[in-house]
Amino acid sequence: MTKISSKNPRIGVYRPQPEGFKAFVLEPFPPKDTLVFSSAIQQKHAEAMRLLGKLDGITALLPDRDYFLEMFVRKDASSSSQIEGTQASISDAIEALNIERRNNLPQDVDDILHYIEALNYGLERAKDFPFSLRFIRELHEKLMTGARNTHNPFPGEFRRTQNWIGGTRPDNARFVPPPVCEMNQALNDLEKFIHADDEYLPLIKAGLLHAQFETIHPFLDGNGRTGRMLVTMFLWHRRLLEMPVLYLSTYFKKHQETYYEKLNAYHSENGNAEEWVEFFLDGVIDIANSSIETCRKITELRERDMRKAQKLGKATAPKTLDMIRFLYKMPTVGIADVVNQTRYSRPSAYKLIDRLVDMNILYPADENDGYGKKYTYKDYVEVFAEDESLG
Repeated sequence: MTKISSKNPRIGVYRPQPEGFKAFVLEPFPPKDTLVFSSAIQQKHAEAMRLLGKLDGITALLPDRDYFLEMFVRKDASSSSQIEGTQASISDAIEALNIERRNNLPQDVDDILHYIEALNYGLERAKDFPFSLRFIRELHEKLMTGARNTHNPFPGEFRRTQNWIGGTRPDNARFVPPPVCEMNQALNDLEKFIHADDEYLPLIKAGLLHAQFETIHPFLDGNGRTGRMLVTMFLWHRRLLEMPVLYLSTYFKKHQETYYEKLNAYHSENGNAEEWVEFFLDGVIDIANSSIETCRKITELRERDMRKAQKLGKATAPKTLDMIRFLYKMPTVGIADVVNQTRYSRPSAYKLIDRLVDMNILYPADENDGYGKKYTYKDYVEVFAEDESLG
């Protein structure tokens, strides 16, 4: 069990650099004297683990769960990108997936789609590849390659120059991460920490991983999004969930000022790992409860709409049921999507769309009545979009 103490060793210290500014140089990590946390933190960890177990049990019973997973990914993508200033919503991301010409997308939407691709890549890659610095570089490469809303990202490459956060140069920045030589050692320490058989409780370790990565800030751009993906990847790597349906970006976005405040406190010279870990565990508890409620709602919605389809005649019910299942993965569709999924002729596909509209399952996504008209599984999207406008 994690030890209990009122004092923790510091994470790092600001040191003058030859160029005339101070940078935050990390101490060896984890500290020789193990970071220790109060009994209240341990109790909160126990509650978070209980809720993860409950969430795991619910998702295990969820029909068509592989279809639903994609929506959890999209929600995290929109929230994580919004933290970086992106304005596009989960609804924008869903609709953009139907657009073949990616170069026509707004930058904000393009940013979200890159995140979705990187996260999906990482979840698949993690099945048979170790959680390593190479894995982190691959995630970053998928996130940043071809992305337009970036600043000198050098996809998949750790930085070779000094970076900083806030301000116009290092000497007036809000935070200056470690210089390159210290950065490389800190990354090696982080990789060893990930795989170490130590006393740290698993969710505390996940929280420390994220905070330490953001402190190192090893890329010139995309550190925030990559670091938030690492939380999901670590939980998936440790098999804390059977299905990767816990994503904290929504919580970090909701409490964005506090998120930055706690990270800044973590990597101050009077570093406060306890407050950061408490905030992180609160996020796990909040999102686990939210995900449990989301699973309940989509189960009820699925049962409602499956009953509607089952009342149809034998000739039409099977294809209608198949189409509803497809909508869990792709909730905004056009005539081409329906034709590809059902192998119907275009006239028959239009009839199926009309049937789903009459059943109050599909709704027109826009006022376009011509070629390219889209339809949305509105009730389903609302479960994930919460208070976002469906447009």
